[in-house]
Amino acid sequence: MELSLASLLLLLAAALTALVIVLWWLLVITEGVYLGRGVVIALYDLYARRYDAIKQYDPENESRYLARPILESLPTRAPLVLDVATGTGRLPLALLAEPNFQGRIVALDLSRRMLAVAAEKLAPYGERVTLLHHTAERLPFSDGAFDLVTCLEALEFMPRPRPVLAELVRVLRAGGLLLLTNRQGRDAHLMPGHAWADAKLERHLRALGMVHVAIRPWQLDYSLVWALKAGHSAIRGARPPEEVWRCPACDAAELLPVAEGWRCLACEAFVPRAADGVAELHGRKWRMLK
Repeated sequence: MELSLASLLLLLAAALTALVIVLWWLLVITEGVYLGRGVVIALYDLYARRYDAIKQYDPENESRYLARPILESLPTRAPLVLDVATGTGRLPLALLAEPNFQGRIVALDLSRRMLAVAAEKLAPYGERVTLLHHTAERLPFSDGAFDLVTCLEALEFMPRPRPVLAELVRVLRAGGLLLLTNRQGRDAHLMPGHAWADAKLERHLRALGMVHVAIRPWQLDYSLVWALKAGHSAIRGARPPEEVWRCPACDAAELLPVAEGWRCLACEAFVPRAADGVAELHGRKWRMLK
């Protein structure tokens, strides 16, 4: 039985509609996470210059609902902070704009163009913030290096969120504060294997050694997750990031700032500082001096 022209057109229209819906899900709702990390990074690179306009961050809201609650939860005004998947520097900018914040921040991302935008915005704060081009699955820091570790609006877009969570906890000192976001609402149900139910995320964090886990409403699409790492240790404080970095070649914590970058005292590896100040730790951009 032959199909009429009208029926063929209807089938074609249905197929095109289905294709558009799938592409919308893959590239917009889930931001490419089911297509691989390369696609995710490519999308963030593509929208880096428009990202802040899309998100419509408001400085007063960032201070009231993010920076100030963080400062009220910390035992020191001069912490050493790690912000993973910093993007265009949202969290560092919010903290550094607070007069009471006297700490130092290491901000890490795998999207180089997002980091370039962050570098421009954070330039007035000089050495108080250090930007690293690096992946989150294996953080280049010593165990227990930071007083505060944060990761906002990013875990669900990482190919392997469980190893990232384990790394966030590893580099947090005992007694330190972990701050995450967890995807909520309709879109969370469209991200199987990447979005967590609050109760499941809490159980996983406790299994990793976190205590006093509190999950609170924050935005329409996100809850804010606060947790402390079990135990107690001395506050790390606003020390230079070189004291907690690990060499990408030999894993020694002996990086020394030198002209145009950092040099490992143990193996002579060199990590270059790009023109915008970003430390190029990703891939093989670092090299051996010998």
